[in-house]
Amino acid sequence: MPVTPFPRPKSMTSTTGAGPAADAPLHVRLDPATPAQGYRLQTSPEGTTVTHADAAGLRHALATLDQLRADPGFCTTSYDVSDHPDFPVRGFMLDVSRDRVPTRRTLARWVDVMTLARINTFELYTEHTYAFRGEQEVWQDASPLTAEDLRWLDALCASRGIDLVCNQNTLGHMERFLSTPRHARRAENEDGFSLRGVHRPPSTLEPTPENAAFVTGLLEDVVPNFRTRRLNIGADEPFELGTGKTAERAREVGLGTVYWEYVRSVLKPWLDRGYAVEFWADVFGDHPELMDRVPAGAVPVVWQYDSPQLLAEVLDAPSSGQVREWESLGVDVTALREGFRDRARLLLEAGVPFWVAPGASNWNSLLGRWDNAVGNLVDAAEVGLANSAQGYLTTSWGDHGHWDPPSVAFGPVLFGGAVSWSLADNRDVDVAAVLSEALLQDPHRVAGSVLVRAGEVCALLGAPLLNASPLCLVLREPDQLRPWAVPAPRALEAARAELLSCLQDLRAAEPACADGDVVVREVTQALHLAEFAVRVFQARGDDGAFDPERAPRLLTELDGLLREQRACWALRARPGGLPDSLAAFDPLRHALLRATA
Repeated sequence: MPVTPFPRPKSMTSTTGAGPAADAPLHVRLDPATPAQGYRLQTSPEGTTVTHADAAGLRHALATLDQLRADPGFCTTSYDVSDHPDFPVRGFMLDVSRDRVPTRRTLARWVDVMTLARINTFELYTEHTYAFRGEQEVWQDASPLTAEDLRWLDALCASRGIDLVCNQNTLGHMERFLSTPRHARRAENEDGFSLRGVHRPPSTLEPTPENAAFVTGLLEDVVPNFRTRRLNIGADEPFELGTGKTAERAREVGLGTVYWEYVRSVLKPWLDRGYAVEFWADVFGDHPELMDRVPAGAVPVVWQYDSPQLLAEVLDAPSSGQVREWESLGVDVTALREGFRDRARLLLEAGVPFWVAPGASNWNSLLGRWDNAVGNLVDAAEVGLANSAQGYLTTSWGDHGHWDPPSVAFGPVLFGGAVSWSLADNRDVDVAAVLSEALLQDPHRVAGSVLVRAGEVCALLGAPLLNASPLCLVLREPDQLRPWAVPAPRALEAARAELLSCLQDLRAAEPACADGDVVVREVTQALHLAEFAVRVFQARGDDGAFDPERAPRLLTELDGLLREQRACWALRARPGGLPDSLAAFDPLRHALLRATA
């Protein structure tokens, strides 16, 4: 049977019986009428012809040709393939600021994943994990990326037709800077703020000209390491904005104006130099008065990380406790039932161009949330296509210690690349097969299947949560679990059985890729952590207290799991963020110790 390339092309026919001989000529023809980044590939006994519009189209045609040639029947099959992308910009953003700063080897592996998925933009999300000049106090314990690292990665990406893009936050999520005596005064609220009843340190800059100049200086330091004339200034989730030093002005002119005056001042120097500048549209998209103020070259990026299916499950649940909790945090979940359509509603109504940014659903999960990732990625593509969005950015965050290993996000990133290339042809693509055969090269086709099945365990729990898996929450905050985050006993047993089955099946995997041994080891560790989390649930009473007879054994097991977590971390990431990541297990350790006292 003729092979089908990945991503699946828009048009492909094949005729068996005769194809190009091994020494048949290859003809390449430039045709400006071909869609941008597109190509037509024709093979026959007379040879192979590639028609393309540009360098990217030629690259994609040759990549498709390589996949076809790998088929033993290539010389006895003639192909006619026509293809071009749905979204001109198909990106992947990797969080390197939540403790897990990848090694060069890991970054190179991500470039392999993106190349296979035809992703043409790579963004590294940084807060404090770049070695800014004069800011050693901020990054000294983080094992940060250096200018040399970025220039190396920029060259590697360029060689694969990928734009490496600076993604540096400039307003919210600045807590590592604000925690230092030198920068503490820059905070909007120097006393910090409360979230979910927990006091948190300052994270948002006061939106002043002085602070705009400060973050511009950070950008001036890091941006020259990137050849692409595009950057992302973040500016998302300024939780304290309007609650501290800007409270009075926000009352006078409106919070949206306070926000936009600052963001525009950060945008302007780069727009004036001809850069395209992305910014997260979470605050912007809530203020109708800002819809006509987007300057040329600025790109609002609409993010939404839960699928319409999951949102419906949460909203239609018998208890509305989860919805009320999110509303207390300022998130109107009810208004987001339709996912990206609701998230981007004001921009859609005003006709403001925007990009879409779905998530890989790897964070807060241990093993990912596969069903949610697929629904979210498809929803983004549907809404983006319906509104002529030029960019699609799959995001992989690392909230709360980035416990999940990189390979948990491999499948969602491949799927995001495929549906942003051609949604109609790839929405039902067999990602498990692509993982096993094309990326991990497992002759037994086990590794990819286990990754997808492990990601489906979250749905088995029957406790739909926004932005998290119960298995992660019980390890991170066992004393704060809400009733809706606790799965039923039968669901826990079903999840444990599937996890044990995945562990058993993974023993047969023999991925031949360069990091195959790492994938098996880190996925085995993530499965063990998830299975342990199930038993942590089972050891909790109705009052949340742990069974004193089970607690000592769980405590001993936790120590062994954390030793392996350290070892797996070292295979993919630099050491700097590891202590903070492991410290996120401390509440569980303390709860188990109390039960043994």
